[in-house]
This record gives sequence, structure tokens and C-alpha cells, in this order.
Amino acid sequence: QIDQNLNIMYRQMVSSAKKTRLFMGQPYRAGDQPDPGAGSLENLPHNTVHIWTGDPAQPNSEDMGNFYSAARDPIFFAHHGNIDRLWHVWRGLRPGNADFTDADWLDTAFLFYDEEARPVRVRVRDCLDPAAMGYAYQDVGLPWLKAKPGKRSRRTPAPAEGALPATLRETVRVTVTRPQVSRSDKEKEEAEEVLIIEGIQVANHFKFVKFDVLVNAPESGGDAASGYCAGSVAMTPHMVRTNKKKGSMKTVARFGVCDLMDNIGADGDKTVVVSLVPRCGGELVTVGGVSIGYAK
Repeated sequence: QIDQNLNIMYRQMVSSAKKTRLFMGQPYRAGDQPDPGAGSLENLPHNTVHIWTGDPAQPNSEDMGNFYSAARDPIFFAHHGNIDRLWHVWRGLRPGNADFTDADWLDTAFLFYDEEARPVRVRVRDCLDPAAMGYAYQDVGLPWLKAKPGKRSRRTPAPAEGALPATLRETVRVTVTRPQVSRSDKEKEEAEEVLIIEGIQVANHFKFVKFDVLVNAPESGGDAASGYCAGSVAMTPHMVRTNKKKGSMKTVARFGVCDLMDNIGADGDKTVVVSLVPRCGGELVTVGGVSIGYAK
């Protein structure tokens, strides 16, 4: 289990997160859809830790298991402090790992209360330097940095017979065409190949849902730590954000897959088979399509 967790963290922090939008998520501006797409760290481990530390004895897995009540749990501060630390760690992993520079993001402001209960407006740009806020993260080891999945023997998967859109009551396998193959190292560095899961709709976001996305995996499947896994979509229940009449939401997931294609010997393949494997609440999830694009 430890090895699997380290493999997952390597993927979420390194191989799937080589571009800022892949790590931090897509921009969200006035007029956009409410969930344009979370970053790698948001899905795992952020969302999954919320549900793991929720209370299953409560009707909606309160406290950590549902966003409306999560901050009541003493572990909330430690959890989000660690997510912030991982953001700080990510900045130092590669020269290109940097925050957004868009003024729309930097000047976004939030209201808080100070120690005397007075409202204080704080901008994002005011909170980006830990030293300026008077703290530093403990310098601890990062064992997941050495947990890169080993190379897999190239395999030709069985033809995919699934079609999208589809509800994930069971594993759905679809064939996806790659726009380019066998790109040079320079091309891969400049533009990350991205697997895009489009039109993800959750019929009832009052429940936790999770599914894994695998590429050219054996028909017997694999898990989130599998060398064939591009990533996972995990959504913590959110009682107040969703449409109360329908209880539904839509989003998009994006996974950087340059390293994955190399590791499974698929870099020269014109098509790959993508498996959408439900883990929890799959009957509530519909996926509209799967495609491949690029992120600079």
C-alpha cells in the first residue's frame, strides 16, 4: 500500500503535473461553467483525504467527508496545510513550475475576519510567499520522488467496444486517436500531451464519486497506482454548490500523459484504448467524450 501511494504521489506531483494548469486547474472567470476542471492535486490526494477522514456514521459523511462541514474537523487545518506545502514543493521540482501570472488571479480577493472580528480583504498575491507571512515548511524527505512507475512491455489491447456518452455502471473502454505520435523530447517539453475526459456529469453530487482513467490497460483492469493509470477523478460531496433541484454538476478532467505513453511503450501508437473504471458511485457519473490535446 505504501508503494502504491508513493506511485500515485509521483504521478500527481510530477508526471501528470508538468504544466501549471494541469497542476493548479483551469482558469475560472465570470461567465464560465462552475467547474472548468480541477488540477491534479485537487483530485488526489486532496479530495480523497476528505472522504477517507469523513464520518460514515453521519448521513452525509460529515465532517471532513462533505465540504459544507469539513472545517469543523480538527484535521482540516493539517490537511490543507499539507496541500499548501505540496504546492510549495511543486514549485521547486522543475524550472517551469510556476504560479499563474494572470492579474485576474493575482488580484482576486477574499474577505476574512481578523483577531478582533473585523473584516479584512486579502488578495491572492498577498498569500503566495510563505516567508512574507512569517512561516516556513519543515524540510522533510520526499520518498515519492523516487517512485516513478517502471516501464511496461508494449502490448496491443483488445479492441474497445464502448461508446460515449455513457454512464459508468461498469468499466467503459473506448478507442482514442492521438493527433501526433513519436514526438521529440523538445516537442514534449514544450507541449505536454493531455488526455481529456469531457462532459463529466454527476447526477447527484451529494455523494462521493471516483473513477480511474487507464491507458492500454489489460482487460482485467488495474488500480490508481497502476503503471497504466493516467489519473483519477474524485469528487467530494458538496451540499451547497450544486443545483438543489437537480443536484447535478458538470466538469472536465485533464491528465498529462507524455511519461505514461513512454512507460507503456505507446509513444508511437496512433490510437490507444482508454478505460474508465468506476470505483465509487459510478452509476451517478456520465462521461461525454475522451480526446487528446496539448498543454503548453
